[in-house]
Amino acid sequence: MEGDIEQPALRQAPLEESANIIEEIRARGPALTPAERKVADAVLDDPAAAMKSSTAVLARKAGVSDPTVNRFCLSLGCAGFPELKLRLAQSIARGVPFVNRHVSAEDTTETYAGKIFDATTSALSRAQDRLDMAQIGQAVDALASASRISFFGIGGSGAVAVDAQHKFVRLDVPAIAQSDIVMQRMQAAGMDDGDVVVFISNTGCTISLIENARLAASRGAKLLALTAAGSPLADVCDIVIGIDPVEDADIYVPMASRIVHLVILDILATGVILGRGPGFHARLARIKESLRSGRTDLAEGRMIEL
Repeated sequence: MEGDIEQPALRQAPLEESANIIEEIRARGPALTPAERKVADAVLDDPAAAMKSSTAVLARKAGVSDPTVNRFCLSLGCAGFPELKLRLAQSIARGVPFVNRHVSAEDTTETYAGKIFDATTSALSRAQDRLDMAQIGQAVDALASASRISFFGIGGSGAVAVDAQHKFVRLDVPAIAQSDIVMQRMQAAGMDDGDVVVFISNTGCTISLIENARLAASRGAKLLALTAAGSPLADVCDIVIGIDPVEDADIYVPMASRIVHLVILDILATGVILGRGPGFHARLARIKESLRSGRTDLAEGRMIEL
């Protein structure tokens, strides 16, 4: 138990009824007291077990006093532990994965596979809940009116940039992906008012990307970022689709942020296509048909030549 004298806690504003209490606990973690964070960690470690626990049992697991558990509940806008348990049950019943559990050396194949799926699904659910549709609309409009679209990313985000090029090259606008910082700089230096650059970065703190964003901005290009809101990269860009980082650099976890970015890019590409109208579908059909000749004819077991 902690030796600090317990202070009376004020109940915070109630959470929205639709809020996922597990995600709320994760989001409010930095604002909790050290003792309350112990309770948060105990809940996140096994929400289902916490839902079935008494105040005393959860307090023992967290290594805190019973009043600390109650203070933790109040900090989340719950009247007490019974209300918190009800909210936990609601979150679990919705089928939303409740915690990004760390992969450990003791995990079986089934265990770590499940953790990776849970982490990725949780990241997608969290991104969907927090997606700013106004920013999505602005991004679609910018991409639809661009004379050229460039996708800049480094490392794992470079692979996402290449996938974005694959999606947007089907449209009637030149699209190119760059994952090399020198090529990015040269391309940024040659941009003009009609260019749109999409920067993809989990943290938004990569110095070379920030520098290349400033260079592209100085040339009149419009900058769009898929990155952490409030990051240095976000501050440079005109339109920001804020995605909270889901990776912990101190431990090995799957790169769920890549999946989130890929889905966001699917949304943007779909928005541009829909904006082109039904007549544009004939172009997409021609592109699709052009690929058929390079695929195996499964019915006859032979390769169709280009």
